[in-house]
Amino acid sequence: MTHAAPVPPDDSHLRALIEATADAVATAEPLGSGHAGAPGEVRAAVAREVHARAAELVALSQDLHAHPEEGFAEHRSVQALAELLRAHGHEVTVGLGGLDTALRTESSGQEGPHIAVLSEYDALPGLGHGCGHNVICTAGAGGFLGAAAVAEQLGGRVSLIGTPAEEGGGGKETLARAGVFDDVDAVIMLHPFSHDIALHPFLGRRQLEMVFHGVGAHASAQPFMGRNALDAAVAAYQGVSALRQQLPSTDRVHGVFTDGGARPNVIPARAALLFYLRSADPETLRDLARRMTAIAHGAAEMTGCGVELHWDRQPAYLPIRFNTTLAGRWTVNQEDTGRTPLPPGIVPEFLTGSTDLGNLSYRMPALHPMIAISEPTVALHTKEFAAAAGSRAGNKAVVDGALGLALTAADYLADADLRAAVHEEFEAAGGVLDVPGFFD
Repeated sequence: MTHAAPVPPDDSHLRALIEATADAVATAEPLGSGHAGAPGEVRAAVAREVHARAAELVALSQDLHAHPEEGFAEHRSVQALAELLRAHGHEVTVGLGGLDTALRTESSGQEGPHIAVLSEYDALPGLGHGCGHNVICTAGAGGFLGAAAVAEQLGGRVSLIGTPAEEGGGGKETLARAGVFDDVDAVIMLHPFSHDIALHPFLGRRQLEMVFHGVGAHASAQPFMGRNALDAAVAAYQGVSALRQQLPSTDRVHGVFTDGGARPNVIPARAALLFYLRSADPETLRDLARRMTAIAHGAAEMTGCGVELHWDRQPAYLPIRFNTTLAGRWTVNQEDTGRTPLPPGIVPEFLTGSTDLGNLSYRMPALHPMIAISEPTVALHTKEFAAAAGSRAGNKAVVDGALGLALTAADYLADADLRAAVHEEFEAAGGVLDVPGFFD
């Protein structure tokens, strides 16, 4: 008898989680800010500029949503973004830091503090904008346009930097290593989600390919002359499954077999696995990598096989380092939109993924709030979330988010005390980390 359909997961835990989260949201106290930020007339000028561009921003978001492009191939998307910026008098460079689809433009003025707004525009294979990067891109563009209108009078400058291939490609790390962020003091961006949240953790992530090498042989006539690479890969997979019992609750390891041999009657001479490793802190991610290395070597030893470990064919992602000072200003700056961003810890923090913005957050202060475009039950990287990214809620998030980013950038440039507090918090958290060398 054949049972083709899988057993559907029981959703009782998910329903209980949603109910508990709703109760926590109802009583949450949002972050505040003890800093004045930009003067009232500056804030009014920023708001006028953003709202004047609202229709164009929404149109661009809809255009990107209808024409999704995967990482490093976002040629149409980046040109559409560049056209919008040039239409408003900004010189734009497309192609920098070794990446054809990276973009940069700056406000006038070359002295004083420098804050960069970031845009992402890559999509997911088969899902289009299932992570809502069309919203990220256009809210970032609006944030730049709003802040650029006042940056020079505030004695600073603002940039928009388009960062390709966040979905696994690590575009921000590539640009950082090429020096694109060397003159930037702080970076801000947003991400669409199921809730408005001022601070939400994203996990660090590394990629590990284990390739086991055995000796091929006839599986029936001379099995004793073989060394089974698939046995080694299975042993490694089982070792990882056992490891999960001893991992911190914030750690994640997930993997797939990418090679397991070709025919049952030939002992596989090669087998391979690809794993993602995630953790909430750089140090615990580094420890997890050590433990995975030990498992791979143990599996090879017990089966008489060799093993090659290939780490991070694309740059590793670090977890996001929070900056509550910037997040407090974001919270204040969303009030006029009718949104009340939640503080951390209200929405379960294990409902998260990874982003290369984390790498920048260990080089300079960074802001990465979440902005709601969907119902709480809708997850990132789904067709349902892709639909939300092109919906009216997605359009509203573009404009609301652009205003929040523009006002936060203006606050940073205008308020020296705020700026000092932002950087003091960054230094207290450990200051600049040698990101390229951290896992060596």
